[in-house]
Amino acid sequence: MAGGGLAGLATALFLAEQGVDCLLLEGVRERLRPPRILGVHPRAMELLRSLGLEEKIRRLPSAKALEENNGIALADTLTGWDLSTIDEKYLLDVHAEPGTLSPTSWCLADERELESVLRERAEHLGLLVEIHSELVSFDQGGPGVDEVTALVRDPETGEQRQIKACYLVDAGGTDGQVRSRLGIPFEGHTLGHFVTVRFIANLQNETRGRKFIMCYTVNPLLHGSLMPLDNSEDWLLHVKHDPRKEPLESFTPERCAELIRAATGVRHLDPDVLQVNAWAGEARTAGRFSDGRVFLVGDAAHVMPPSGGFDAGTGVLDGHNLAWKIAAVLNGWADPDLLETYDEERRPVCAATVEQAVLRSQDRRRLIKQSPEPASPDIAEDPLVWRAARYRSAAVMPWDEGTLPGFGVWAAENDGRPGCRAPHLRLRYGGSEISVLDLFGRSMVLLTGPDNRPWLEAGRSVAAELGTPLSLYGMGVDLDDLDDRWPELYGVTAQGAVLVRPDGVVAWRCAEAPIFTRNVLRSMIKRVLRLDQPPADKGNS
Repeated sequence: MAGGGLAGLATALFLAEQGVDCLLLEGVRERLRPPRILGVHPRAMELLRSLGLEEKIRRLPSAKALEENNGIALADTLTGWDLSTIDEKYLLDVHAEPGTLSPTSWCLADERELESVLRERAEHLGLLVEIHSELVSFDQGGPGVDEVTALVRDPETGEQRQIKACYLVDAGGTDGQVRSRLGIPFEGHTLGHFVTVRFIANLQNETRGRKFIMCYTVNPLLHGSLMPLDNSEDWLLHVKHDPRKEPLESFTPERCAELIRAATGVRHLDPDVLQVNAWAGEARTAGRFSDGRVFLVGDAAHVMPPSGGFDAGTGVLDGHNLAWKIAAVLNGWADPDLLETYDEERRPVCAATVEQAVLRSQDRRRLIKQSPEPASPDIAEDPLVWRAARYRSAAVMPWDEGTLPGFGVWAAENDGRPGCRAPHLRLRYGGSEISVLDLFGRSMVLLTGPDNRPWLEAGRSVAAELGTPLSLYGMGVDLDDLDDRWPELYGVTAQGAVLVRPDGVVAWRCAEAPIFTRNVLRSMIKRVLRLDQPPADKGNS
């Protein structure tokens, strides 16, 4: 695993939870990034919750400091007139109760603090985490080779060594070198160039109790945005610039202080400028997310503007989709062809998510100019982007369309159709209240209605025959549906069943038990895990 950011750490943890050994190379580039606050959306928080990390994340200093922050403000300066608050139909209040949609909600946290929680968990699980080591080169070999050979370097000592692994995952820790080496295009465009200034200045009086996520400041001296890191003294100022006319070196402490004064409206403010970083706002998606035994997740697979807060969570979802497939292949209960579905499933969804982030970025410019024009009709509502993706691949059974017109990859209803995230249900299990999402992670899961004897017998028999880890749960038998929503959300009767993959995606559902239950279930599991491929089609993988 190359890259120790959120996507890389999360992917490594998902692999570890599946019992897969993993070496994580953090790389020096990861440690040189500017600080930023990440908005971790509810679906990504569900997955971090599955690792047992939600409470630790919410107790982070930054998360506690920012737990009441909400909304995007627009003002001439921080201390001046409030022009408006960005309030569009597609935006969801980050403090909105998840209700029946999810067991968890948004979280704002400092990227470094968030990564430290994941890194601590990785070390606790015995994962090998090398903070300084970076990938120099790799070789997949030719046909029939079942490993990747990588050359790894410690930049502090210059020492190099060779390691062998079953797979290589690039999580953005190689500055695109893996992607380039494989000849994978990175399609898209640059939206603009920016400078971020981190500074210390006590602005509690100036904020007047307002706790926003970001404040756009628009005045004759500056168009920029202020972001609080602690609602008090620690701040980021983002300013757009032209690197050809304004190189990073021109942003001296004195000039940065002037920009900060222009943004805050505090004429005699004497800020302590800590850090100045230049970065490009890009919107790009890799032409392929995999090549042989090499996979791309996170920034290696896609980059997007921060508008919408999708970027952090999208990388987490990449790793979650990939990890169970690698584990299933390595443990022998899925065919290697299953790994081809990683690109089939994630790339269309990620490309659509990048486009949604771009549309929001463009809409910010419209709102800053206070245009009376409505938002683009192509903008999907935030919750759809987080949780309503529908996968089309060989690892889910055929299904009717059911996607929103004009949006393609997002489901119109959260109704348990194959290819979708299994809907959240509040359950009572073993005397405790849980979410149905807590049942997913390490095995295939067969959820049934109360009349489930044929399914139980079929499931046990098929699991034993195929060597497939399969957990069986009956609503009204092992599980109590606290809100009585199982038939409504999953589209089945008391005799029906739903097959869910380890990543919580519905693979197949059957409204009622068929006559030959065992044969049907066996056929479905083999198809989802790609075990139905004739030997001649399996090649040398």
